[in-house]
Amino acid sequence: MLIGGERTLLGSTVRKRESTAPFTFFFLVLPYGISSGFVSITLPFVLTRAGFSVAISASIVAIGVSANLWRFLWGPVADLTLTARRWYLIGLATAAGTLLLLGLIPLRQNEVGILIAMVFVSQVASTLIVLPVGGLMAHTVAEEAKGRAAGWYQAGNLGGTGIGGGAGVWLAAHISKEAAGGALSVAMLASAAAIYFTSDVRIVTTERVSERMRILGRDILAMVRSAIPLFTIALVCSPIGAAAMSNLWSAVAPDWRADPNTVALVTGLLNGVISAVGCIAGGWMADRVGRWWAYFGSGAAIALVAIIMTAIPRTPATYSLGVLAYAFFGGMAYAAFSALVLFAIGRGAASTKYATLSSLGNIPVVYMTALNGWVHDRFGTAWMLQCDALSGAICIVIALLVLQKIKPAAIPVYPS
Repeated sequence: MLIGGERTLLGSTVRKRESTAPFTFFFLVLPYGISSGFVSITLPFVLTRAGFSVAISASIVAIGVSANLWRFLWGPVADLTLTARRWYLIGLATAAGTLLLLGLIPLRQNEVGILIAMVFVSQVASTLIVLPVGGLMAHTVAEEAKGRAAGWYQAGNLGGTGIGGGAGVWLAAHISKEAAGGALSVAMLASAAAIYFTSDVRIVTTERVSERMRILGRDILAMVRSAIPLFTIALVCSPIGAAAMSNLWSAVAPDWRADPNTVALVTGLLNGVISAVGCIAGGWMADRVGRWWAYFGSGAAIALVAIIMTAIPRTPATYSLGVLAYAFFGGMAYAAFSALVLFAIGRGAASTKYATLSSLGNIPVVYMTALNGWVHDRFGTAWMLQCDALSGAICIVIALLVLQKIKPAAIPVYPS
């Protein structure tokens, strides 16, 4: 059952279902990106300046961001208990509060365990921001606008990471880490206003826990029994559109003789801006041209950029152009990925299903980053780029052949 229509809920008017404007999701997801950017970019910067080794700093960050791999575990909580709006506000308040604490606590090397725990809790809280947002996209956006919603969603994610990382580093370097934590926490809380521009939803309204679990289980079972959702699960685990080289551009920059300032600009601020623009373009393409064309097209474009970079002279200029082109099409691929996931999950227990497929989507980024790094060390930069390109291209060909067999025009049907 879904709360929707012109009804009063928790003292506020619930707007007409499917009335949420796509760009609203940029602001809804922005706090998640800010929190992620602070932990993955600002925090390592602050830790190393405080005397922590790079290895320890990396371990703290890795444990924190690993929360994203497990968010499907608490997806059912969002679907079975409170409304999406309440869960969003709870997650936002907790994430902003823990980010503020990270900025305020003293950094002592003999208290690494406490720091790790706080970082992990901070990132768990940030996942509570995006859990209900996935459900809101599925339930409150018109079908023909879901591609654009997915694009703005990913733009908010990447844009927020740029703010949390770039602005956080600047504030920490020029003022203090306390100022960075305080300013970014306030910026996160300011996004709370966006939630009141969405329709509120609660998937299950029955009071019996057993009935709630039955409805949730039935909905998930219907998803894994349908061809398109199963095919989508396979796709999100594949290298298509993973854009894993984004994690290695700074490491291989010397091969193009790019200086540190160029690397910082191209892989930092400009990368975030171009990726966000790519997300918006990818969302538009998913709505106008089609989800499948957007997904496979952007994946093919990423592969083409990698191949071109193996053939042209390696100079700082070609490095900058290549990395930014890769970032643009990577943003398009991320938006198309979210649009495909929204198509596959339908409605129902959307928070759980969206969280599950999004968690799986992190897997190819991990294994392709590791594979690309291994190929680079064994065979060099050209082979690394060819490996990145061919892995995606081969999977695109296979996927297109499979897609012809399963008739993708059929929309998945879930129990109501």
